[in-house]
Amino acid sequence: MVNKNQTLYTGVTSNLIQRVYQHKNNLVPGFTSRYNLHMLVFYEVFETIEQAIIREKQIKDMNRADKLKMIYKFNPECRDLYDRITT
Repeated sequence: MVNKNQTLYTGVTSNLIQRVYQHKNNLVPGFTSRYNLHMLVFYEVFETIEQAIIREKQIKDMNRADKLKMIYKFNPECRDLYDRITT
């Protein structure tokens, strides 16, 4: 998740559509609501939650520049991908 200032948030969930909806509507207290992180700009899908958690940790360990490169490679225009996952 990202805001207009490109503050980044990385998380893991078993229900991406529901979780993004919660973030977009500030239903989750904490970092995402405090910084208005309402845009889904990157996601990955895994077979197991264990694989997803490993990848989440890898991404959190990356520096900001590498995270942004990864996002722009996946989503060059940095558009909100919420509609992409709900249709």
